[in-house]
Amino acid sequence: MTLQELEQIIATRAAATPEDSWTAKLLAKGPEKVAEKFGEEAIEAVIEAVKGDPKALTSEAADVVFHLLVMLHSRGVSLEDVMGELARRQTQSGLQEKASRPK
Repeated sequence: MTLQELEQIIATRAAATPEDSWTAKLLAKGPEKVAEKFGEEAIEAVIEAVKGDPKALTSEAADVVFHLLVMLHSRGVSLEDVMGELARRQTQSGLQEKASRPK
């Protein structure tokens, strides 16, 4: 499965009723709750990375990717937007990019 396919699955589930889709139910709670859920999943992934359990980290990483895409959807940001930003950043080194950010 590609990230684009996952993004489409999320869009389809978002159009369902909250009674029929966990994704729709989460989105119905609002972008702030979606962001909170993403944060929870990210913390769980960090914990598994520190523990060193590859299988558990894989599972948590899948949750992080899924919830990241749900969060982006909740704010109308597409995967294409994110990939475009990453492509833009490839025109300079990471150190240059960080130095160019407002302080």
